Amino acid sequence: MKHTRIGQLLLSVFLLSALLLTSACGQVKTKDQVEKQNEPAKVESSSPDTESTKQDAEADKAKADAEKTEKHDPVKIRLLAMSYFEKDLNVVRDMLAKAGFEPEVIIQPDYSSWASQVESGNYDLSLGGWSTVTGNPDYAVRSLFRSDGDYNIGINDPEVDKLIDQAASETPEQYQTTYKQLEDLLVTDQAYIVPFYSGYLITAVNKDIVKPESIYLEGEEAGSWNRVRYVNDEDNATRAYTISQQLSDLTSLDPIKANDGSINLLNSNLYVRLVNLTRDDKVVPSSSLSYNFAISEDRCKFYFLLRDDIHFARLDKGEAVDTGDLVGGEDVVFSLHRAMNKNSVPDHRTYTLYSQIKDVTQVTDLAVLDSKTADGRTVGEVFADKAPGKIDKLTDKNDQVDNQKGVYQVVCVETNEAFPQILNFLAHQSAGIVSKKQVEKMNTFKVEEYDREKDIAYGDSRTIAEGDHYDNQLMASGPYLLVMKDDYKVDFVKNPHFMPGTECEPMIDKVTVRFIADADSALSALRNDELYYGSVPPEKLDIVEKEAKFEVSKHPDNSCSYGAFNIKNSAFSDVNLRKAVLYAIDQDAFISVYNGLKRKCYSTVTPLVDTGNELVADAAKVSEYLDKYYAEKK
Repeated sequence: MKHTRIGQLLLSVFLLSALLLTSACGQVKTKDQVEKQNEPAKVESSSPDTESTKQDAEADKAKADAEKTEKHDPVKIRLLAMSYFEKDLNVVRDMLAKAGFEPEVIIQPDYSSWASQVESGNYDLSLGGWSTVTGNPDYAVRSLFRSDGDYNIGINDPEVDKLIDQAASETPEQYQTTYKQLEDLLVTDQAYIVPFYSGYLITAVNKDIVKPESIYLEGEEAGSWNRVRYVNDEDNATRAYTISQQLSDLTSLDPIKANDGSINLLNSNLYVRLVNLTRDDKVVPSSSLSYNFAISEDRCKFYFLLRDDIHFARLDKGEAVDTGDLVGGEDVVFSLHRAMNKNSVPDHRTYTLYSQIKDVTQVTDLAVLDSKTADGRTVGEVFADKAPGKIDKLTDKNDQVDNQKGVYQVVCVETNEAFPQILNFLAHQSAGIVSKKQVEKMNTFKVEEYDREKDIAYGDSRTIAEGDHYDNQLMASGPYLLVMKDDYKVDFVKNPHFMPGTECEPMIDKVTVRFIADADSALSALRNDELYYGSVPPEKLDIVEKEAKFEVSKHPDNSCSYGAFNIKNSAFSDVNLRKAVLYAIDQDAFISVYNGLKRKCYSTVTPLVDTGNELVADAAKVSEYLDKYYAEKK
């Protein structure tokens, strides 16, 4: 039940007035008494009349405050979130109710349901989060806030677009100022979003089953199953490496058609990329399709020396088989061309990440290897650091590659202007390399005429789920091939020809990802040895740390939980209303609820760039902006 200050103040005024009225009844005042009453009151600390005067003043103030509040009905605000964010939803609801709003909570069970509500405009403030998995600030803003962003839900501000593009072309020393200006515009000036908190990545591995060092590889990429090793090698063929994720409705297994928590981890292991990221967001060739990469002197061309020990795998009678087809330059060019083309597939969800790419080509002229790099060396010298042998010839044909004989492939990604951040995007799951032959075989429809009811596109999640549509046509370029999905889990088997004989060859034959929406349930499964590795809710960290079988890791992540307003078709198109909500948010309350395991943030940029901005709750500003809103409505 909701209680408001209005009712409490009115009740206080009524009782106090009744008390004063009752005490005055039946008394007939003389002329002298009346004249004396009109004289200025003498304030004496010991006089009983002093307390009465205080009560009168407090009653008058309470009545005035109540009358002031009564002038306007509380502003209704519809709060939308997936069930995963229910705790945040409750905190925000209570804050806004205290600030004089009238919150209505709309909880959706999954991403698809949430997205439908957003599309229909059935919300005022949508709660969610963003994790900058590529580790660069452009990714933290481009898709979300640029007017043509894949995940933009209503911001259309030319100045925002300008600042995003400006920062993208700058060095880290330069873009700190630009990203501060962007934050000031997004939050301080326009309150397009309301920041809640940033967090920590807290995970635990069962060290009785899995070698912790194979999970927490220092300086290596995160989330790659091919690096995982069991304590007992004999478990490799019989025990499925079992982990969990919250979302079960898989958006798409075509990497460019999705960018959400339902598929990011899955696609990252299904498809190899040109480069990977370490846990501290450094771009590395480790476990990728490249031996090494080089950046041109003008920082507009990025060269990649491809390895020849990864083949595509396909499913045959429930088993992953080697197709014999090299994951090569032809597939890289095809994959990145479709990634940068908004119209290459229906419902392309990642094209803005690649909007800075001018072209992707294969290099066949050995003289290019003599060109200078940004660090003063030649491209060839950089490649020689990691190449297994001398580079004698370059080819653009997959079937001609033979590294042992000195025949290699080199791919060049060229950007419109200097843009080193493109390397971070090329480490994203959406830059996964797909089979040119397989995608072209399946996607024979015209994109503009695509009909989901009759056309089956490559990566359609229906083709890997139990039911009438099951016809798994996936081809894995990564260490694992997805086999089957049901309502409870998704199963993978290892790619038999992924870097065989190297430290990156997958050792564990099978991987199972269970769908567990509730964080506490997932933790219970972890503690019961049903999962071998997983996230730990902040409020349960103390419990897990006391169990000897777990090794726990905790470090700041690149996430930001925030609320985004419906500025298209709701009352919150008004900037004053948005600012009133903004200053009603107390980030310390989130930190308290999560036992100190959250951090303050001002936007999705905060975990990556120190802008110096901080949100401070301010009740006076809430009242100020609400008054402005009501004044403009008259």
